[in-house]
Amino acid sequence: MPNERSNQSGFNDIKQVEMSVLSAEHMVGQATRSMDEEQVEAATNALHDAKQQLQKAMSHQTGVDQAFFEMSHELLEKADHQLKEAKE
Repeated sequence: MPNERSNQSGFNDIKQVEMSVLSAEHMVGQATRSMDEEQVEAATNALHDAKQQLQKAMSHQTGVDQAFFEMSHELLEKADHQLKEAKE
């Protein structure tokens, strides 16, 4: 039973990372199209939160596919770069 709990926790971490990455990407896209200051700030915060979720999940790795973490990291880096370019 404890093994089930750790697997469930690992799954929840993965799902949270996935959802926060998708949300951050979406918000960055909207913010860079509109260049609305509030949306840019919200997108910046969403990126920060997604990066924290990713770090948390990576620190609790329990047999999780490393490719998922690498892909999530790449997506966040691209969104971060897009947002920084738009702010200039």
